[in-house]
Amino acid sequence: MQTQIIKQYLETPKGQEADQILRTCVHCGFCTATCPTYQLLGDELDSPRGRIYLIKQMLEGHQVSEKTQTHLDRCLSCRSCETTCPSGVQYGKLIDIGRELVDQQTSRPLIEKLMRYALRKIIPYPQRYSKLLRLAHVIKPVLARSLKKKIPTVTSASTRPEQTHARRMLILEGCVQSVSTPQTSASTVHVLDRLGIQLITAEKAGCCGAVSHHLSAVNEGHEFMRRNIDAWWPYIQDGVEAIIVTASGCGVMVKDYGYLLKDDPAYADKACKVSELAKDISEIIQHENLEQLVINNQQKIAFHSPCTLQHGQKLNGLVESILSRLGFNLTEVADPHLCCGSAGTYSILQSKLSQQLLNNKLDSLNQGQPDIIATANVGCQMHMSTKSCVPVKHWIELISEGLE
Repeated sequence: MQTQIIKQYLETPKGQEADQILRTCVHCGFCTATCPTYQLLGDELDSPRGRIYLIKQMLEGHQVSEKTQTHLDRCLSCRSCETTCPSGVQYGKLIDIGRELVDQQTSRPLIEKLMRYALRKIIPYPQRYSKLLRLAHVIKPVLARSLKKKIPTVTSASTRPEQTHARRMLILEGCVQSVSTPQTSASTVHVLDRLGIQLITAEKAGCCGAVSHHLSAVNEGHEFMRRNIDAWWPYIQDGVEAIIVTASGCGVMVKDYGYLLKDDPAYADKACKVSELAKDISEIIQHENLEQLVINNQQKIAFHSPCTLQHGQKLNGLVESILSRLGFNLTEVADPHLCCGSAGTYSILQSKLSQQLLNNKLDSLNQGQPDIIATANVGCQMHMSTKSCVPVKHWIELISEGLE
């Protein structure tokens, strides 16, 4: 793609990066075939190729409008287009740059500003999120049925085993996951304890920074990243093997710390080391002796591979392989590459599209009449649970339950 980026942008690091990404696009349109929003809306501007053109026009000095902002907002950042793209266009990075620059030039309605601000100031903070969730359950009986379904359930966690092993790894407990689905981390501790691995929670580690980053509050997101690096660094110096992330959405973000903080002289090297150590839990288990995990489970499992796992981290098929090796009965799932509609805050900010995607995803998952739907990301788990007729769990819970 030929570009004529104006000086205002071309003299900035982000403008230069966007220009390089744009030049890799060859207009082929393969991305439209796997874009969830294009499949629903049929509008070229709601496809990756269309959004690329909108970002290109902005960087070349064309006027930015609310229409531009709307089409960029509708993108799920699922990165399915990256998996399809034969040219290796780094669309995920480009859409983040585009959104940030558009938001600098275009205002939003007051209610939308307040909603986005509230999401940034509540979701990344477990104590605040927990209080809001408790309040929502108190008033739930008087809410409309449509609102009741959107309130996530709160589950308790089993007791974690006492661990003392020579092999040690850090675990990111997360923000929403630590409150809404704490059993995921408890199950991870239980399974890795069986494999002879001790998990450590760094007390001051928290939100990975994804919420702020994807809502164009880039500096705020960087502060979350630096806080986590500071919390983990003493353990990294002490020789931990890895930083385990059980929420694939957080995993993508932590693996990007090196890229996102590359221009920070105080944190660039540390961020690269953190990204190197960050692993999805499936990347750890695949290399272990699975004979130590004797599973007794005859239920049919439909696995939903989150976009952040298969497109973001490029780990498509890994969890399914592990579950199959352990003897789980996996059902066939149609269109497994498509997003469930959760996408972080997307389910709140783009509710209508999100619900359409959710309905389509549940239809696909339920075709095999599963007993349980399993996934690898807290956002997908909570989103699907609002409408699913069968239980939705993190896949590591299934392994943990099979051991008991």
